[in-house]
Amino acid sequence: MKLRKLLAGVGAGVAAGYAAMRAIEAIGEWRSPAPSRPRDAKAYARARRALEVAATVRGLVATPAFAYGPAGAALDRASVRVPAALRPALFGGVFSLAVALADLPVAFVEEHALERRYGLTDQTRSSWLSDYAKSTLVATVMASIVATLFGAAVRRTPRCWPWLASAGAFPLFVFGNLIVPIYIMPLFNAFTPVEGPLEKRLRALAGRYGVGDAAILRMDMSRQTRKANAFVTGIGATHRIVVGDTLADAFPEDETEFVVAHELGHYIHRDTWRLIGLGEVLATTLFLVANGAVSRNDRDALRDRPLLLLRIYAVMLLASQALRPLLFAFSRSREWAADRFAVAATQNAAAGAAAFARLRDQNLADDDPPRWYETLFGSHPSLRARIAALEHAGTPLRQDR
Repeated sequence: MKLRKLLAGVGAGVAAGYAAMRAIEAIGEWRSPAPSRPRDAKAYARARRALEVAATVRGLVATPAFAYGPAGAALDRASVRVPAALRPALFGGVFSLAVALADLPVAFVEEHALERRYGLTDQTRSSWLSDYAKSTLVATVMASIVATLFGAAVRRTPRCWPWLASAGAFPLFVFGNLIVPIYIMPLFNAFTPVEGPLEKRLRALAGRYGVGDAAILRMDMSRQTRKANAFVTGIGATHRIVVGDTLADAFPEDETEFVVAHELGHYIHRDTWRLIGLGEVLATTLFLVANGAVSRNDRDALRDRPLLLLRIYAVMLLASQALRPLLFAFSRSREWAADRFAVAATQNAAAGAAAFARLRDQNLADDDPPRWYETLFGSHPSLRARIAALEHAGTPLRQDR
């Protein structure tokens, strides 16, 4: 018990200290924005890597600290004033909102100021704040809903809740993929049909694989960033292939076609369903691990209290770190598969190599990150490896680097 309190105190101190440091930096940045820096991809990549590692460490220490510290206990006591069925929603919503407010200066420095400093965004501060407020509202609502369903499973089936929660996770994954493209993403960006010669080219590409009726949309990505991208989202009738205006306006049509063909590869290979299946397996595993790791005293004393849910989540968060290499290796394998599909679909590996080189330059992407970083954080293979494979298209694309 003493060790747990000590660790919770240390974790809270680390998280609070980091937030305070960023708050001071954010105030200075707001009053007098730092001057722009040269477009140095290596310097930008080092900064982004450091921030990703810091964010991971901060999450790993802050969440258990809140779950086992006085702040979590205080919020739990406050939630007892409402009926048991409503407590998880109140606790989850307030917790999500508190995290977003505490992270505001951190996000401002790391997501907006850094991008502006390296010339990667033209978004105004007020526009960025508006997006942050909208994302906070969406996250708070979703946290309340998920906490309510999770709390009902734990409260009503204290012995076999992991299986009930696992059964409920699958429809949530599916529902999320249905509502995000239609209702959530349009809160942040405008989506319009791709038109003209590019639309005909992309429609013909999709039609060769039986998905000529898929929605192919242009997104005003330039509203937030100068980085170019395209992606596929949704399932069934909501499945959409989205091309950022930063891609469509800056890349030749053959290079845009290759990037879209890569995304079409995810569509044809049903990668969304693969990820849903993987998420289901991961959720079930973590539910079972958390159920065994949370002490019996906690389960008995906090059965009707939302603090138990947060402690379960904290254990799941810590346990999930052991699976990071496997999850990212799976993601990179799907990217290689999509690259292979794009080569077969376009018969233009040279356009693919040129497109990836242009993406590297426009996005200030780290084309050859350290191996440890790719293993623990890399959802995509290195651009250097992908470009090299495309330049030697006679050699089959590798499954991983």
